[in-house]
Amino acid sequence: MIPFVNLEGKRALVTSGTRGAGAATVRLFRELGATVLTNARTKPATLEEGVEFVAADLTSAEGCASLAAAVQDRLGGVDVIVHMLGGSSSPSGGFAALGEAEWAQELDLNLMPAVRLDRALLPGMIARGSGVIIHVSSIQRILPLPEATTAYAAAKAALSTYSKALSKEVSPKGVRVVRVSPGWIETEASLSFAERLGAEAGVGLEEGKRIIMNALGGIPLGRPSTPGEIANLIAFLASDRAGSITGSEFVIDGGTVPTV
Repeated sequence: MIPFVNLEGKRALVTSGTRGAGAATVRLFRELGATVLTNARTKPATLEEGVEFVAADLTSAEGCASLAAAVQDRLGGVDVIVHMLGGSSSPSGGFAALGEAEWAQELDLNLMPAVRLDRALLPGMIARGSGVIIHVSSIQRILPLPEATTAYAAAKAALSTYSKALSKEVSPKGVRVVRVSPGWIETEASLSFAERLGAEAGVGLEEGKRIIMNALGGIPLGRPSTPGEIANLIAFLASDRAGSITGSEFVIDGGTVPTV
């Protein structure tokens, strides 16, 4: 029986696909029949069987160029791009803690890799008249936490605006462009953070998770999303089942964003 979502024959690039939601997306894409290439700064000890890997630092133009070249060399082009790379290491302390280096770092991590890779790989999609680009944004773009995520949230907002503009330009040429905006995802890194918060407050992991949820204004579902749930949404949007969906944003946050 053919699965509801089928990626057989699709060539996919999933950036930062060695951990968290990126790794879950790579794994699901492989299960659904896609040929997948992914990257990280260094090769992990274990990698999903059959996955192509390139070590590349995408915060630089040179790293993006090397990854784009590998896509052409190893896959002969690409049908689906999932821009999973993102994150923040800016210090807390509000706007005053963010200098030139911190702002540049957040933009180079959360915006420019998508811009550079799209610029390199989109022409091939347009020439074929088909393709899907998925930009993974964040609910932080509309729900920033001023103490710690101002620059990250601003970079994700820029990514979302770029994505919408790109969709209007290339959708008439056969290339769909969509956005996925997760809330808190329960990854190893986020659980470590919750554990640290709990320890600092003299409580355990579960209370540490509650601290994070309270900082977000609460999660009506009562829990963070799992990496697999993010991957499920991305796989559907990448598939032909979503053939008329473009220019849209899909929030997956357990109800965290309190507005319509």
